[in-house]
Amino acid sequence: MQDEVSGNETKFLLVRLDFASAVLMAYFFFIFCVDFSEKYIKVKRMNLYKFILFIVSAFFIMVTLFSKKIVAGVDFLPNVVNPIYGNFYVAYLTFLAFVVFLGVLFLLLKYKKESVLEKKKTRLVFTGIVLVIISMVITNIILPIFIKNANDFIFYSRLGIYSVLILIGFMSYSIVKYKFLNVNLLTAELFSVAILIIFFIRIFSSENIQEVYLKIILFLIVVYFSYMLVRSVKLEVRREKEFRLLAKKLAKANKRLIQLDKSKSEFISITSHQLRTPLSAIKGFVSLLMEGTYGEISEKVKEVLEKISISNERLIVLVNDFLNLSRIEAGKMQYNFDYWQIEDIVQEIKDSLLLRAEEKGLYLKISFPSRLLPKIKIDGAKIKEVISNLVENAVKYTNRGGIKVSFEQEDNLIRVIVSDTGVGISSDEMAQLFSKFSRGENANRIDANGAGLGLYVGKKIIEAHRGRIWAESKGKDKGSRFIVELPLIFSKLEEKKKRQKVQGQKIKKFVEGI
Repeated sequence: MQDEVSGNETKFLLVRLDFASAVLMAYFFFIFCVDFSEKYIKVKRMNLYKFILFIVSAFFIMVTLFSKKIVAGVDFLPNVVNPIYGNFYVAYLTFLAFVVFLGVLFLLLKYKKESVLEKKKTRLVFTGIVLVIISMVITNIILPIFIKNANDFIFYSRLGIYSVLILIGFMSYSIVKYKFLNVNLLTAELFSVAILIIFFIRIFSSENIQEVYLKIILFLIVVYFSYMLVRSVKLEVRREKEFRLLAKKLAKANKRLIQLDKSKSEFISITSHQLRTPLSAIKGFVSLLMEGTYGEISEKVKEVLEKISISNERLIVLVNDFLNLSRIEAGKMQYNFDYWQIEDIVQEIKDSLLLRAEEKGLYLKISFPSRLLPKIKIDGAKIKEVISNLVENAVKYTNRGGIKVSFEQEDNLIRVIVSDTGVGISSDEMAQLFSKFSRGENANRIDANGAGLGLYVGKKIIEAHRGRIWAESKGKDKGSRFIVELPLIFSKLEEKKKRQKVQGQKIKKFVEGI
């Protein structure tokens, strides 16, 4: 008899646990729907509403487990266990229906705002949820009315519980095909729920009241740490999403910047081409006027024409720099490589800039090597442009002393060194010296007309020759050195190939003569 009573009490406890688990399922279903929809639906004080719902759910669970307000008792018949409902049973059902309704409402509102791909995910989940709800309503609420006191009543009346497998199947398919949920977060949540269920069930295996209290405390501790675990994983997942979103935005912005840069280069190229023709015309007509081709002009007019000519030359240099810049950035810079004597290029530069240096009271010297350097395969016009810009800058930014150009040969390298006694370069300016549109403080103070492109373009030209260009200076007002380094080995390899080709042709002619 005692065993029978004990067995009935166990069955009564299991029935209560069954009803309490329904509250947990409804609560977690609502939390899932809210979290699933938070990207599209923002509700103020949602955390407060979640907490209130948690308190109400806990209330119904406690009432179910420790009172007879919801499950008042159980009728034990042969092979049948019929629950007897209490006064709060209608409120219990109403609460469950309300929570499930709210969750479904969030899913519907989310569905309206989603993209096509997101709607596919939601449809799968929503279909699984609807099938589970219909199954549970039929088997857990409607069916028991008609099969009460029947054999195997417990099995058939609770069959809807197993319909959760339908939802699991739909969600698993969505996870595999559409990456519906983050696997890390899902694993953490499942692990936490499993641990909580184990600790919760162990409460009812207690042998005395002290053990019950102890296990409840342990359960609450596990609840806290499970919450913290899920929260940290969720935070990590959210940050990962934010990083991915930022990466997409950055990629989009970068693509836009590339397009803008390309448009800018095209604009500069077109504008530079259009400006070169009128500037060349101005230069030609000013030259003709100064030479007296259109008649004698006064000295005063000559002074004005000289100023026009100087300003026009500055504009030509600026336009050429912009044109070179656009060609370099578009990868359309063309080079005509041939063998050149580097000393001849430097001599031409001296002849064109010597007068300007003497007008400032500066010396311009060239320290030629004791014997001619080997000819080097370069684009002579562009190398002349680079070295000329260095010498011209040296003249421009030197007020006393002068400029010296020297040469060095080391192994397979030839260096052209432009030294001056000018304003010098500070360490801060040195780092940005060869950058685009970069000008030092002294450069802006002495000459405000430059665009800061000469050294940048020069560096690109030298790099296209597989060489290097750099600057050295001890500081402000201590002069500076600019070194252009060009490789000779490529020229020697070309000469070797040329000699081998000539020798091959001679051997071929000799064989044919025999």
